[in-house]
Amino acid sequence: MNRPAPVSSRLPDFTWDTLDAAAATAAAHPGGLINLSMGTPVDPVPQVIRQALADASNAPGYPLTAGTPALRDAIAAWVARACGAGVDGLGVLPTIGSKELVGWLPTLLGVGPGDVVVVPSIAYPTYEDGARLVGATTVRTDSLTAVGPTSRVRLVWVNSPGNPTGRVLPATHLRKVVDWARERGAVVASDECYLPLGWDAEPVSILSPEVCGGSYEGVLAVHSLSKRSNLAGYRAGFVAGDPALVAELLKIRKHVGMIVPAPVQAAMVAALGDQAHADEQRERYRVRRERLRAAFTGAGFTVEHSEAGLYLWMTRDEDCWETVDWLARRGILAAAGIFYGPAGARHVRVALTESDEHIAAVADRLAQP
Repeated sequence: MNRPAPVSSRLPDFTWDTLDAAAATAAAHPGGLINLSMGTPVDPVPQVIRQALADASNAPGYPLTAGTPALRDAIAAWVARACGAGVDGLGVLPTIGSKELVGWLPTLLGVGPGDVVVVPSIAYPTYEDGARLVGATTVRTDSLTAVGPTSRVRLVWVNSPGNPTGRVLPATHLRKVVDWARERGAVVASDECYLPLGWDAEPVSILSPEVCGGSYEGVLAVHSLSKRSNLAGYRAGFVAGDPALVAELLKIRKHVGMIVPAPVQAAMVAALGDQAHADEQRERYRVRRERLRAAFTGAGFTVEHSEAGLYLWMTRDEDCWETVDWLARRGILAAAGIFYGPAGARHVRVALTESDEHIAAVADRLAQP
């Protein structure tokens, strides 16, 4: 019997599995592993959020896929504050973290073989993974003129602040992307998970009137509480934008059970309503960023972009795997730039998500022969 190829055959090897050898080398360092490869929060979940989760833990019934009214209101209010959006005509929907939404968005939008998904030249791998799952063609570019005259573009991903580069796209650039996509009937999905972490530049949301012109037609903003509130383990995210698109996403998600658990929904309300813990976490990352930047530039690395976000994008002007190995021998694990596309082949990405003790040890590690 001829069986169809498994769905997994459409995907490359899982990105982080390719770091296993370097991780083993780094872990063998006498001082132990300093893991700067993945942006996994290490700081405690704020008490106000943990209490809200506990208070909502007696949840025997099915939760609402659309989110509770309190959660929808909290999302809309946060988007108004953080993104400069108006709440009138704004669609909002909680998601099971942001990666789930990113990976499944082409499927949920009905993108398929013959369609084109545009992603940044250096990009979070899941944008392309989502396109691969539906058999669409991925075009990597930072300039839409490179896409050519094709009318098959269905989805355009933008990411500002960018992962891994930390690059911030100006409002004028984002506005051109929105206008271009609207002319072609394409959806613009803006991954804004790092929007609250502007350092040397102030990021702007696609939901800002100066970008979308006060209309949410054809635009979706994807957000996460993983980094802002240390909720990576909760899987707490949301999407906001075009109410017609959000309604379509909701219809499908109801059918297939893509539901944020009720206690997590309550925790999200608490997280979105409390700015104090987010400011404290931001300050932790600011200090770690300054220390890491000084340590790596002092060791001869060149930091490029990185004006916002949770990472430093760096190069020693050599193949990224050589840099990964050099760092691993000093007990430091970094992400290879090639993970994010061919244009990243001479870079590495390091995350700000390590303990203060480990961050302080990086400079000494880098000075080792």
